[in-house]
Amino acid sequence: MTDIHAARAPGLIFDTHLEHFDRDVIAASHTLPILVDFWADWCPPCRALTPVLERVIAHHGGRIHMAKVEVDEGANMKLAGRYGLRGFPTVLLFVRGEIVGRFSSAKPEHWVREFIAEHTDLG
Repeated sequence: MTDIHAARAPGLIFDTHLEHFDRDVIAASHTLPILVDFWADWCPPCRALTPVLERVIAHHGGRIHMAKVEVDEGANMKLAGRYGLRGFPTVLLFVRGEIVGRFSSAKPEHWVREFIAEHTDLG
């Protein structure tokens, strides 16, 4: 684990990978929304977005979780291909097994909060 994960909210933010993605994200999103951050260690916008996402997830107090997928790790790039990702960071929001929203590049905290409110009942 790198310093990019230093401020994680325990239990709310977790790493996942190709082998467990369906269980950790698709299945879990039937219970509560799952925000998925596709990132790379070499990516400055990814490093800028990480603390923003962590604060937003913590703000919602367990009503939404976040999965982190390091695209350069193992077979994870196949997930990027599956979802047609063209750049990083890219964030997908899953609700009831479906993608309900997506965005790319670093965004300010208020923008991410509005994005989640627009696509969930967590307003």
